[in-house]
Amino acid sequence: MARGTALLGSEVAIICGAMSWVSERNLVSAVSNAGGFGLIACGAMTPELLDKEIAATKALTSKPFGVNLITMHPQLMDLIAVCAKHGVTHIVLAGGLPPKGSIEAIKASGAKVICFAPALSLAKKLVRSGVDALIIEGMEAGGHIGPVATSVLAQEILPELASEVPIFVAGGIGRGEVIASYLKMGAAGVQLGTRFVCATESIAHPDFKKAFIRANARDAIASVQIDPRLPVIPVRALKNVGTEAFTAKQREVAQMLDEGKVDMMAAQLEIEHYWAGALRRAVIDGDVENGSLMAGQSVGMVSREEPVAAILAELVAQAETALEAS
Repeated sequence: MARGTALLGSEVAIICGAMSWVSERNLVSAVSNAGGFGLIACGAMTPELLDKEIAATKALTSKPFGVNLITMHPQLMDLIAVCAKHGVTHIVLAGGLPPKGSIEAIKASGAKVICFAPALSLAKKLVRSGVDALIIEGMEAGGHIGPVATSVLAQEILPELASEVPIFVAGGIGRGEVIASYLKMGAAGVQLGTRFVCATESIAHPDFKKAFIRANARDAIASVQIDPRLPVIPVRALKNVGTEAFTAKQREVAQMLDEGKVDMMAAQLEIEHYWAGALRRAVIDGDVENGSLMAGQSVGMVSREEPVAAILAELVAQAETALEAS
């Protein structure tokens, strides 16, 4: 993990993936304080809200942490400026190719830029653009997902690019043995989200955590795109009434497109705002029937609520045992 820890400045190269409403000051600071690397999920936050969240996180930890920004956010450049004001050391750009000038703006502030790469061609393009590291995330992950499995992405991208930039593997990781296998393939570290949802320090509603503890891998299903015109990125979540409500929401937005009430960009934002609201209902309010229970397929390996430090210690111990045995 040496390259990963050198880039992140953490003790272990295990990133806690940015999960809207879950990855806030409490969980982020707990992960960084325990030796991992926490990421604030900016999601649909305004620059003012992000400003407060970064300040509150800095009050809880002196260790490095980063901020995850969505590339399609209409105020992306303002959010980058907020991060620069606070001296945020690492910014992760997610949700599509970074818009013109965004990588340069982040680098100008002295921060490291980490981008998601869902395919080898895009990974190469991002490396040429000057990113400092990549995250390759497979479809087993929770939340917004790409179409390719983690193991396939790792085989495609690590042999080609691992020598050029540090690469973190994400999607479906629940145990240390699989972390060890990706490190042996050339990864600099990993990113996990689902394993941290039920951390004691996570502010997720007790009912949200119970849903995770009860679930198994096959309960985490990907949403279906019902209109080819709508650029809907599939979302993996635990099946509930909210899953069906999303299908209805897509129909409603498609009709708005038909009637000329919204353009494509507005339609996409409408979908994103839906997810943000549905997720908040589940995570914060505990409405596990109608809200969105975004979860990766590793949810079956979440069996209890425990402190972040215990989760990290277990993963590291498993990885070390596997590496020593090989």
